[in-house]
Parts: sequence; structure tokens; C-alpha cells
Amino acid sequence: MPNSTTSLNPMAPRLGYAGLLPFALGAALVWLVRPEVLPYVSLGLQAWAGLVVSLLGGVYWGLGFRQAVPSPFPFAWGSLVAAVAWVGAVMPAHSGLVVHGVMFLVCYGVDRRHYKGLGAGDWLTMRFRLSTGAALCCFLAAQGL
Repeated sequence: MPNSTTSLNPMAPRLGYAGLLPFALGAALVWLVRPEVLPYVSLGLQAWAGLVVSLLGGVYWGLGFRQAVPSPFPFAWGSLVAAVAWVGAVMPAHSGLVVHGVMFLVCYGVDRRHYKGLGAGDWLTMRFRLSTGAALCCFLAAQGL
């Protein structure tokens, strides 16, 4: 694994930060669109948030396959994250977006504890920024519903 963030693949931060655009756009549109369009905007944001939260769980599966000493934790945690993302995606948007926002923060907390040991510690700064931005957008959108 790389030892500094300058050695990370430059495409990952670009795509990661670009992934915040649907969050920002969705959160803004919740406050700006006409009421008859609001269900579509909130569903789109909720689906995007659920997909990204599930992706965070999937990262643990990938890291788990690379372990020198096998542990069930990455696989169990990754599966739990995906299950909670699914629950958040099928809930009413005003509460599902809160579930997703909380999961972004919880996932980051777990990442802080486990990423270094799994060889992904160099990603933590970017993960903090992305998680904070995504969670904030989820909470702002939920407030607007």
C-alpha cells in the first residue's frame, strides 16, 4: 500500500469528489422544486445515498480478501452496512436519508479504527471529507422533506 496520499491513484479522489455532486444537487433541489416533483428528487437522492453506503460496505469485502490473517470482521461489517443501506433505501425519504447520513458517519468511525490495519489508512482524509459532505447533504435534504 502507498505511504502517502500523493501516491494514491489520482482517479479515485476525482471520482470520489464527483460523487458528491448528486448529494449536493439532491439536497438543494429538495428545497427548490415544486411539491409534485419532490418525491422524485427525494427518491433519487435516497437511492444514490443507499448505493454509496453499500459501496462502503463492499470496500470491506475487498479489503477482507487481501488479509494475511483471515478475520470475519470485514465480511460481517460489509454485509451489515449493505443491509442497513437497503433498509434506509426502502424507508420514507425523510427518515431513510437520516439513516444514510448516520451510516456515513458510523462507517467513517469504523474506517478510522480499521483502515490502517487493513492497509487502507492513506484514504482516511478523503473518506472524512466525502463522508462529512454526504452526511450533511442527507441531513439537509431530510430536514427539507
